[in-house]
Amino acid sequence: MSFTTARFALAAGVAAGLLATALPLTAAHAEDTIKLAFIDPLSGAGASVGEPGLWNYQYFAEEINAAGGLLGRKMEVIGFDDKTTPQEALIQAQKAVDRGVHFLTQGNGSSVAAALSDFVTKYGDRNPHGILYLNYAAVDPALTNDKCSFWHFRWDANSDIKMQALTTFMKDRPNIKKVYLINQDYSFGQSVRTQARAMLKAKRPDIEIVGDELHPLLKVTDFAPYVAKIKASGADTIITGNWGQDIALLFKAAADAGLQTDWYTYYAGGPGGPVAIKQSKLEHRVFAIAEWVPNSEPPEAARIETEFRTKLNMPLYYPRARNEVRMLAKAIELAKSDDPQAVASKLEGMTFTTFMGGEGFMRKEDHQFFQDMYISSFGPLDPGAKFAEEETGWGWKEVAVVKAKDTVLPTTCNMNRP
Repeated sequence: MSFTTARFALAAGVAAGLLATALPLTAAHAEDTIKLAFIDPLSGAGASVGEPGLWNYQYFAEEINAAGGLLGRKMEVIGFDDKTTPQEALIQAQKAVDRGVHFLTQGNGSSVAAALSDFVTKYGDRNPHGILYLNYAAVDPALTNDKCSFWHFRWDANSDIKMQALTTFMKDRPNIKKVYLINQDYSFGQSVRTQARAMLKAKRPDIEIVGDELHPLLKVTDFAPYVAKIKASGADTIITGNWGQDIALLFKAAADAGLQTDWYTYYAGGPGGPVAIKQSKLEHRVFAIAEWVPNSEPPEAARIETEFRTKLNMPLYYPRARNEVRMLAKAIELAKSDDPQAVASKLEGMTFTTFMGGEGFMRKEDHQFFQDMYISSFGPLDPGAKFAEEETGWGWKEVAVVKAKDTVLPTTCNMNRP
C-alpha cells in the first residue's frame, strides 16, 4: 500500500464532497451537525496511525449520513492533532468543546487517554450534561478499572484481555521455549510486559524469559541495537505491544539482521508492518490479535472492506471504530437526543452485532466493550483469500478465535455516576 496514494485518494474524496474535513468552523461546519472530535496524532511520528484513523472515522460517518443521518442531522468528524502528547490533547479537547462538540474519540497513547478521561470526568462534575470520550484503541487496563469514568467508553479489548488470549494460544505451542519482551516505555507497554510475565508463568512455567526491554515511545529511529540483544539472547519468540513506527522499524531492523523468531503482537498489521514482515521472510511466524481478520470476514463485512479499500486505497484498520460509530448512532437514536448523559445511559449494557457478525456487549460496570477476538498469522495468501496487505501479496490468516464470553476479566471499577 502506498500512503502517498492513499492521501491523494482521500484528497479526491474530499474534493468530491465525500468526506468531512478538519477546517476552521465555517458554514461547512454548521451547528446543525452532530460533531465527533477525532483527537490523535496527525503530524510527527504518530501520524502514520493517526491519519488513517481519521480517514476511517470520516468514512464511517459518511455511511451514517448516506443512510439519512441522525435525528435529521448529519454526523461530522473533525480532526484535532494531539501530537501524541497528553498536554496537547487537553488543548485540543478544549478547542473541540469550544466548537460545540459533545463527543470525543481517541486511541493512540494510553497516557493521552488517561488525560482525556480525567478531562471529561472533571467536565462532567461541573456540567451535568457532560462530554463523552469514546476510546477506540488506548488499552491500558486502568482506564476501565481503578481509573474508570462514567464519561469514558472503550471499544478495544484492554491489554490484559489481549494478553490473556495470546498466552492461552501460546501455551499449546511446544516450540516456544525462550521469550524476549520488548515494549514501549509508558503505561501500556509496562502493562504488556507485566501481564506477559505473569500469564506465561501461570500457563507455561517452563518458558524462560531471556530479555525484557523497554524503549522510548516513538523516538527510536534505529532498532538495530535492540535486535542485536534479541539475537544474542537466543530467543525463539518475541512478545511486543509496539505500535506505529515502533513496530514497523522493529521489523525492519529484524529483517536487516536476519533475525528469525516467532512474534506475538498486538499491532503488527499497522502501517508499514506487513512490508517489513515480508522483508524479514517471516512467513506465518508473526501473529497478531485483533477483533477481525480480513480474510475471514462474513460476506457483508467483506463487501464493506472491499468498498473501503477501493475508495481509499488502504485497509480498513479499525473495525472497532466502525462498531463505535454505529453504536453511538444507535444510542443517539434510542435517546432521541445527542445529550451526552442520555446517550451514555443507552450505551451502558448495549448489545451489538459487530463488524465480524458476532455479538458484542458494553459492560455497564466499567464501560468496557467485549467481542470475539481473533489471532491471525501473516503470509502468502491461501487460495480464495481476497485481501493482501501493502502490495506484498501476503495477507492475514485466522489461526484461532476467542469468543467474547471467554475474554471477560473482572473489573475493579467503582464508578461515580452523575
